[in-house]
Amino acid sequence: MGTVVGVAVAGALGALARYGLGGLISTRFPTAFPWDTLVINVTGSFVLGFLFVLLTERLNAPPSLRTAITIGFLGAYTTFSTFSLETVRLLEDGSYALAGLNVGTSVVFGLGAAWIGIATARAI
Repeated sequence: MGTVVGVAVAGALGALARYGLGGLISTRFPTAFPWDTLVINVTGSFVLGFLFVLLTERLNAPPSLRTAITIGFLGAYTTFSTFSLETVRLLEDGSYALAGLNVGTSVVFGLGAAWIGIATARAI
């Protein structure tokens, strides 16, 4: 039961973090390109890679804590479903270049951020 509560609480915090950061970015950079989703996906990829190594290889954190953080917080924080919807909407609007840019940058930077997170955690 503790794991379920941990996921719920961490999920609420992750959703609030995503909402806050997304709102901040979208008001500062009001363009057709979904910068907020890209930044959230890339930072979420980095943090997930970093914390995965930190919690499993360095600290051997309890499974309930790992689950709360990775599934709860980061599951609510990252926005792959939003990324997918925004890409489809760009395609429907005929913005093929922006849709391609969104997919390309999200994949390249997301994978890169996860790798850097893993490497950073292993280096400390």
